[in-house]
Amino acid sequence: MRTLERTRPELAEFLRTRRERLMPEDVGLPSAKRRRTPGLRREEVAALAGVGLTWYTWLEQGREIGVSADFLDNLARVLKLDAAERRHLFMLAHERPPAEPGKTFCIVPSLAARLVEDLAPHAAYIINLRWDVLTFNQSADSLFGFGQHGSSRRNLLWLLFTDPGLRDAIIDWEEQAPAMLASFRRDFAAARADADAKKLIAELEVVSSDFKSWWRSQDVHAPCTGTRLIRVEGQPVEFEHTSLTLDGGQHLRLVVYARTQPH
Repeated sequence: MRTLERTRPELAEFLRTRRERLMPEDVGLPSAKRRRTPGLRREEVAALAGVGLTWYTWLEQGREIGVSADFLDNLARVLKLDAAERRHLFMLAHERPPAEPGKTFCIVPSLAARLVEDLAPHAAYIINLRWDVLTFNQSADSLFGFGQHGSSRRNLLWLLFTDPGLRDAIIDWEEQAPAMLASFRRDFAAARADADAKKLIAELEVVSSDFKSWWRSQDVHAPCTGTRLIRVEGQPVEFEHTSLTLDGGQHLRLVVYARTQPH
């Protein structure tokens, strides 16, 4: 894809400044004696990136040439760009961010954890792409029994199909569970390169025939929002529920359940 007129000069300047901040020893080349210009030479970057000097020179001069995502990833590696710089490179060269691999392991920021607590009395918890329940408040624990399970099994999808208590709590489980599973499928698609997510699916197919049947049906739904009936102290209570993206980079999602207001 070609870069647009307005981004080519910025791309050229960005590449030049990133190149000039590196020294040969930073990229595994022999330490150089005094140079007339700072940083790496264009021919060194071109060689490390596996492209011709003329082609790379044109790119750094802001000429209208096409670049692939694979090349940009390779160039980001050569220039030792951090995540923000890599994203900026893609925005300048392709006018869109790079495809990011879905993360399942992540740490909840302390402010986000505090937000979950502050949402009480509404039930709130945070999940990742694998639907591991990373943190939750007391209201969520009362509804879903998260605290009864060790952190290694505190996974919303696992509990949905293996925990009799949660199954009993969700009224119309036979309708709600496949809808939630279809919603999970979107996150699994983003994380499918992650072995842990695949392992979770494989384990659930062994222990739950319902899961196995519904998973193989390939149904995909929009994100789960709306109302859900949950048994509280033996009585059905209607809750509104929604999920909010809390941290797109870490793929964290905040889920909130609030009792519906009486009419």
